[in-house]
Amino acid sequence: MKPVSQLPAVRVASSSVREPELAAAELARQLVHDNLGCVLFFCSVEYDLQKLGPALQKAFSGVRVYGCTSAGEITEQGYDRGCISAIGFDARYFAIDCALIRQLDRFTLQDAQGVIDQMLTTCRDASLAPVKGNTFAITLLDGLSSREELVLATLNAALGTIPQFGGSAGDDERLADTHVYYDGEFHCGAATVMLVNTPLDFRVFSTHHMEPLNEKLVVTRACPQSRTVYELNAEPAAEVYARAVGVSLDELDRKVFALRPLGVRVGGNYFVRSIQRVNPDRSLTFYCAVETGIVMTAMAPGSLLDSVRTQIEASERVVGTPLVTLGCDCFLRRLEAELTGQSDAVSEFLKAHRVVGFNTYGEQFNGMHITQTFTGVVIGQPEFST
Repeated sequence: MKPVSQLPAVRVASSSVREPELAAAELARQLVHDNLGCVLFFCSVEYDLQKLGPALQKAFSGVRVYGCTSAGEITEQGYDRGCISAIGFDARYFAIDCALIRQLDRFTLQDAQGVIDQMLTTCRDASLAPVKGNTFAITLLDGLSSREELVLATLNAALGTIPQFGGSAGDDERLADTHVYYDGEFHCGAATVMLVNTPLDFRVFSTHHMEPLNEKLVVTRACPQSRTVYELNAEPAAEVYARAVGVSLDELDRKVFALRPLGVRVGGNYFVRSIQRVNPDRSLTFYCAVETGIVMTAMAPGSLLDSVRTQIEASERVVGTPLVTLGCDCFLRRLEAELTGQSDAVSEFLKAHRVVGFNTYGEQFNGMHITQTFTGVVIGQPEFST
């Protein structure tokens, strides 16, 4: 008997063409086939998004297309910038449904349960595999909405045992406007959640390489809504942080933030809380939620490449030769790789292990919003009949 299909269960594509219609057409040439069921993409905000949205819808007529803007792309060739990276899923191996969440601050558990139940129905109707053990969720959120924690916790409660990962949309480090893409349009202040059901083996994972130091900083005054810490140890936050990492207040910049973040210990594990900026009043604004009373720990980088290698290779031992790995890699990790001369090595590793994805403004894993982390899913090859 011949193999079930000579086509891979996923195809990956990328385009650096700047004209939206031509870029969409180039992606379609690489991805479209008779059984294409869904496309997931990540794009630079250097594109004219008002033109790119309908161009993608037209190029992939009849195919569901979802995605978001990025702070850097991961293509089949490794790290890239100013382009579009995309994955096409074969409907014979993947049952996928997606929902748009518009009002992030009003998203209730009842809303989440309704969204998840509808998508579960779609997956069950496809009859590819039982939901339990064969389903995962991908979340993409407006990276400047400051609502990730609320939405993720609510979704996690509705998902139950279904593993979830994702990333916050970026805008090439401009920190101005980030977007998710749904139904032919780019949306601000919104999120998408995708449910993926597949008979293929997969493993969802998350890892970071930051190691705790001895310095402890107590948040003594903060505004959770704006993610701003005004005081650490009852002193201006920026002054305390600068002392803790051994630099002057004037030297605080994104390079320092990338190499010396703070962390919060939860259940025996440290989760990174990256700093976005220093404000004129010497407060610090973070990419993740911070609250008065939490204890933060100064962190320092371990081996950036070893941490992701350990997780991906462990996943490959579980699922076998990877079909693809969908990765959400914090833009601050990429910045660190560039600052320390590791960018080429990391890029080559991602290429060798078939990683496709994007650089994010924050990562998501099983209901938690985290930063300076690499999270994703490794999907194994299908076993063709012979």
